Amino acid sequence: MELNRRDFLKASGAGVGGIFLLNALSPAAMARTATIPPLKKQIGEGYTICPYDGSGCGFLVASEMKDGKLKVVNIEGDPDHPVNRGGNCSKGAAMRQLSADNPWRLSKVLYREPGGTEWVEKEWDWAIERIARNIKDTRDANFTTTDGEGNLVNRTDAIGNFGGSALDNEECYLLSKLTRALGIVYLEHHARI
Repeated sequence: MELNRRDFLKASGAGVGGIFLLNALSPAAMARTATIPPLKKQIGEGYTICPYDGSGCGFLVASEMKDGKLKVVNIEGDPDHPVNRGGNCSKGAAMRQLSADNPWRLSKVLYREPGGTEWVEKEWDWAIERIARNIKDTRDANFTTTDGEGNLVNRTDAIGNFGGSALDNEECYLLSKLTRALGIVYLEHHARI
């Protein structure tokens, strides 16, 4: 007897189907109830837009309830979004760091004295007051009202501002307005260099 490919597949399918049928009709299989254990945690999923460079990349944000609070578990590119189609840049990949429940996020100001080797924790009020005082003292000591030809310039050359990718569009706008109001002319952002 010669067995061709078609007959072999028919016999194999009948044999496998018979095994499943016998297993399903056995008393042990009939006695047990089918329970499917949950393979995933119950996680809510939402959508957001990346705040960094204004491209409008879409992201999926997964969160779950822990201790009565909603905690961000994961952030990844949205494959259905027309701008990034699931991809993300290094800034977008690190967006998880923005969430308030990030365990690695610094919650206190760290200060190191000039010439010092140790970081010291300081209060936010102290840090903001110190930064404001240093900016005002430097600006007042180096402010130029007119140039050599008598033209009104109202500027300071002693302070510069260099923005970074951690700032979103609104923060960049406000920072540029603040620095221009102070008379700072050296205003740049690393994305343009």
